[in-house]
Amino acid sequence: MSPDVGPMPALVDAYRHSTIDPLRPRDLLADEVSQRWESGYDVTAVVAEANATDADDGPALLELVDRMADLERRDDWAFEEPETLADIRASLPAVPTPTSGSRAGLADQLHAAWLGRVVGCNVGKPLEWGWHWTAAHIRDYLERAGAYPLDDYVPVLDPMPAAFVLRENWPETTRGNVNGSARDDDIDYPILALHLLETYGRSLRPEHVGEAWTTLFPLRQVYTAERAAYVNLTLGLEPPRTATFRNPYREWIGAQIRGDMFGYVHPGDPWAAAELSYADASLSHTTNGVYGEMWAAALVAAAFDASSALEAVTVSLGVVPPRSRLAAALRHVLELHADGVTWEQALTEIQRAYGHHSWVHTINNAAAVVAGLLWHEDQFAAAVGAAVMSGWDTDCNGATVGSVAGILAGDPAGLPTRLVEPLHDRTRSALFGFDNSSISDLAARTHALAAGGLARVVPARG
Repeated sequence: MSPDVGPMPALVDAYRHSTIDPLRPRDLLADEVSQRWESGYDVTAVVAEANATDADDGPALLELVDRMADLERRDDWAFEEPETLADIRASLPAVPTPTSGSRAGLADQLHAAWLGRVVGCNVGKPLEWGWHWTAAHIRDYLERAGAYPLDDYVPVLDPMPAAFVLRENWPETTRGNVNGSARDDDIDYPILALHLLETYGRSLRPEHVGEAWTTLFPLRQVYTAERAAYVNLTLGLEPPRTATFRNPYREWIGAQIRGDMFGYVHPGDPWAAAELSYADASLSHTTNGVYGEMWAAALVAAAFDASSALEAVTVSLGVVPPRSRLAAALRHVLELHADGVTWEQALTEIQRAYGHHSWVHTINNAAAVVAGLLWHEDQFAAAVGAAVMSGWDTDCNGATVGSVAGILAGDPAGLPTRLVEPLHDRTRSALFGFDNSSISDLAARTHALAAGGLARVVPARG
């Protein structure tokens, strides 16, 4: 179950913020306090000192952030969360065994996975603002629009009630307005991972990922942990220090959204997918942030031969350190499903247990992904809709659920036309040289890697 973390010592109102930006010292201070508290550290003295410090004194705040690295964990901390890949592997009773199912339909599964990911991202994108679009607020909006439960793109109310503010992308991501996929980091990262795997294959290292970021990504088109790691790269830091220095977002969802490609190219082999994804995740994340990407990669890989979402989720849990907070949360959702509660009841319990995390944290969002999949077997649109209706990081969760549900559907024909057709086989991207990519071409290139193996380095694209 969830850890009993107790109430966090309160920072004064000067530290309240509606941005999540490692370039802002007050954001770094407040978010590092939360990160340390959630990870079992006593932040009482730090909070007291921060409350007595001018919140506009950037150097003083950064000094406090740096000093938190020396805090000691409480004696009652009940979790074991290894850092290195070797230690993660050693924590597992056994890794999932590769399956040897037929790969005759692999190309279709991969095409459906790409389409599912792009669809899910766009469904959730106009609601991606967890402070405003809570699950209750989303339900209220959808009920007013006659669109609850959600199984399509989000409709636009006209006139729009003042209580609801869609994200600025709504003219290109809402029902009737989709004309090709909007740009989003949830789509940029699998495109980048495809490029990296085409270039480096199994020799991929965190340094390769960092070089690609600073070459192909504008700084302000990456967020939270990725932006912190990017800044650290420009300062000359190397992995794994890039993931820990002034990076309070190191257990947030950024790595989890980058895992799908590693599963795509390892169909039926969850551990191989998780193992290679570590090279990507460890540039910017630690512990549960890294586990999130390994788990997402394993979930995708397991889905290719799974008979159900339940089987895929159960297998994927085998790559997550069993005494970690992420493993506890995933087991919790599986137990709720086994108990026969409704999806609405499960969501209420997930909110109670993990709602103390940021709306862009790994743990709560992973729980929402699992719930969306488990309670909506063989219902692509309903599964994506449930992930989005859960609130928190709506586009990330919609994308992950869409990816897995697409694989389980087995074929692009298994995805609703109303969701796929408006994409026109095209997606925007902030990656230099990859804008207006063809989704079918991305799927075909992915199939070439998945079917041919990753040992051989092939020429870079883009």
